[in-house]
Amino acid sequence: MSEPPPLPPPLPAEAVAVPLPELRRGFFQRVAFAFDWMFGLMALIALLAACSVIPGLNFLRLGYLLQVSGTIARTGRFRDGFIGVRKASVLGSIAAGTWLVVWPARLVSGCWKDAEIIAPGSSTSQAWHGALVLVTVVTLAHIAWACVRGGKLRHFLWPQPLRFFRWLRAPGKFTGSQRLITDYVIGLRLPFYFWLGLRGFAGALVWLFVPVAILLVATRVPLGGSIVLSLLGGLLLLLVAIHLPFLQAHFAQTDRFSAMFELREVRRLFLRAPLAFWFALLITLLLAVPLYLLKIELTPRELAWLPSLLFVIFIFPARILTGWAMNRALHQEQPRHWFPRWLARLGILPIGLAYVLVVYLTPYLSWNGALSLLEQHAFLVPAPLMAL
Repeated sequence: MSEPPPLPPPLPAEAVAVPLPELRRGFFQRVAFAFDWMFGLMALIALLAACSVIPGLNFLRLGYLLQVSGTIARTGRFRDGFIGVRKASVLGSIAAGTWLVVWPARLVSGCWKDAEIIAPGSSTSQAWHGALVLVTVVTLAHIAWACVRGGKLRHFLWPQPLRFFRWLRAPGKFTGSQRLITDYVIGLRLPFYFWLGLRGFAGALVWLFVPVAILLVATRVPLGGSIVLSLLGGLLLLLVAIHLPFLQAHFAQTDRFSAMFELREVRRLFLRAPLAFWFALLITLLLAVPLYLLKIELTPRELAWLPSLLFVIFIFPARILTGWAMNRALHQEQPRHWFPRWLARLGILPIGLAYVLVVYLTPYLSWNGALSLLEQHAFLVPAPLMAL
């Protein structure tokens, strides 16, 4: 009688098929993760735009963008530059969820106001007023409960009232919430970003003071002197503009204010990654030009947030690429061949000249006139200096 065929060897653990429910769960988790990240990025941009229009808080915005450059310069990973996206997602979810759940209170408030206009002091008006008080109390409890649970949008859409009553009876319920809120606020690092932005602003202001002052004086002197001063100020602004983004990134990467003036070190780093420096400078100055065009006419008050939103959208990638160029230079031990170095130098010259030309023409196009020279969007806060 023949022997039975040998059994096949067992499959390795890596070859064992993953159950279909696990695959589906993993897929939906990745989709939810990506959606939450994108929502957090949009919320982060909105928060930075809001900080940009508030004097004092715009230093937070500048400090954050400088930290983006410094972080990528240290690590070399683009994803490290999106700092605080998850925390911004929580704030954005709270804002969106609050906006949704207050709609019933708004509708009841409208009905009460209509009833008060039609029949002041009537029973109908009083009934609507009582309903408004009740709905407002329930809405505030709903918002507080959603924030306690984590502040996600699903917490606002599905309140889980039974769980809420059990939480009210639980001992020490406020201790854990207070600790989470404290950790969240500390994790925002607002003093750090403010101090970083303030120093970055001061260093950039030192570099820009002389060329901008010369250009300002050139707008108030006779034609002959204006031409001479404009050429001098434009030349100095050209030299500053092609170095300042990398000086700011170098400062953020080292967290030393003196690094803002280490011009020789930045020029040495340029020799190690000239094409990366050229590309980063191209994007930085190119994306700053539309921000000057927005000042041709005075922005209506109800649309004042739009330039700040565009400012963040344009400057964010520029700061990312500046940090990337610095990282490439830091990881090169020797200067590159003379050909890419001179190619980058020749490419930087027209970029800088075009930017200086835009800045020179700004006083004749902007609503703010000569004072628009103070609005160096690529290097400073978006608000003009007189609004600080």
